[in-house]
Amino acid sequence: MAQGHIIPFLALALHLEQRRNCAVTLVNTPLNIAKLRRSIPPSSSVRLLEIPFRSSDHGLPPGTENTDSLPYDLILKFLISSLRLEPALSSLVADLAAGEVGFPPPICIVTDMFFSWCADIAHRYGIFHAVFNAGGGYGFACYYSLWLNLPHRRKNSVSDGEEFALPDFPEASTLHITQLPPFLQSADGSDPFSAFQQIVLSKWANADAILVNTVEGFDGLGLDYFRRKLGKPVFPIGPVLLTNSPTKTETGMTNSPEICKNWLDSKPARSVLFVSFGSQNTIAEAQMKELAVGLEASGTNFIWVIRPPLGFDINSEFRDEDWLPEGFPERIEASGKGLLVRRWAPQVEILGHESVGGFLSHCGWNSVLESLSCGVPILGWPLAAEQFYNSKVLEEEIGVSVEVGRGKEIVVESGDLKDKIEMVMVGGEKGKEIRRRANEIKEMIKDAVKEDGEGKGSSVEAMDEFLNAAVVFRGRKINGGKSEA
Repeated sequence: MAQGHIIPFLALALHLEQRRNCAVTLVNTPLNIAKLRRSIPPSSSVRLLEIPFRSSDHGLPPGTENTDSLPYDLILKFLISSLRLEPALSSLVADLAAGEVGFPPPICIVTDMFFSWCADIAHRYGIFHAVFNAGGGYGFACYYSLWLNLPHRRKNSVSDGEEFALPDFPEASTLHITQLPPFLQSADGSDPFSAFQQIVLSKWANADAILVNTVEGFDGLGLDYFRRKLGKPVFPIGPVLLTNSPTKTETGMTNSPEICKNWLDSKPARSVLFVSFGSQNTIAEAQMKELAVGLEASGTNFIWVIRPPLGFDINSEFRDEDWLPEGFPERIEASGKGLLVRRWAPQVEILGHESVGGFLSHCGWNSVLESLSCGVPILGWPLAAEQFYNSKVLEEEIGVSVEVGRGKEIVVESGDLKDKIEMVMVGGEKGKEIRRRANEIKEMIKDAVKEDGEGKGSSVEAMDEFLNAAVVFRGRKINGGKSEA
């Protein structure tokens, strides 16, 4: 039900159907199913099943079925509401297992990380259960350890009042207090958010397998953490991505992808910086103005997906005169240096264009994988959840990024932004090494997903092992034909 998790699940469903000949059923609440139905190709046979959910029963605004546009102060209430889907899911699985829905009984149930409690339901009917972590191994290893241990709350654990270590993940080195989102900074173990996280994260151990949307070659630290911590098979099957961005009709936007393409076609190779903070994130007005000044001062070509700043409806109209420096839109249009795109842009296509040489990103994992698959280095500006630890591993371990900002409130100086933009896009030995490493990771990803006469890549083999484990679990009940996932 988390917006950023729905797209990877759709990508996984299509992958299993198209490349593995699996019959796949996606289960979600009615409004999410309606959105998924518009996103599934007409040729697909992926089935959709609804489970009832009335948001008003949980103190949420009418029509609230995912985190898209959900106010920050309602996030916790929304997450807790997901726990109350257990009776409906249990009833649905009982019907599926008995073959009463018109489909063959499933051999495997794959759930989101926040629905790990479904393992108990799956096992009640003898069905293999896997948690699909749509994020990266390292980022969610930090997230998992932080919520279960709350090390920043322990006395004497912070050497200088701001840095601390993870007791069961020392490989992550130290974290800084500014890398904790607000809910985590204030957590004490007895608060409602801690209680929710402890329920869903502790139940990962009940799953039969963990699927991670990542590649073993560059994300081994986090994967090994979960193998050690959970004692369960951990399969890095990524990148699992949609091959194209959602269309403008699917998103309700009016921006034309052709405008972006034509503008990019006019620019030299690797000269454009793409700036986007994802579909659910934005920054403060002061940060927005500093970013605009830094972009203009750098002289770099850029496409910037602009949304209203913090405190305003992220899907409302953007007010240039209030939220950007005076004359900024007119100057960049006249110079041809920048293109401002309202609310949405075809991200996959932009990152894959030869003129794009950098991505200023919130470090959401879908965006990270899309960027690295194209060999595009990242300027990280994490804003929420595990994005802080994604940014950390991208810079410190993988070497494809430099962090330019952190969080939604801290003002980043335009001069610092300018310097880091120039470094990644054009300058110096460090920038050259980041760009080289990004291309190296691109090739690593290609190798991980290859499936040809030269052999199978690591992610393909991991998917094979996962599917085999599910079939073996229910082996005596499978009589041939399509597997059901």
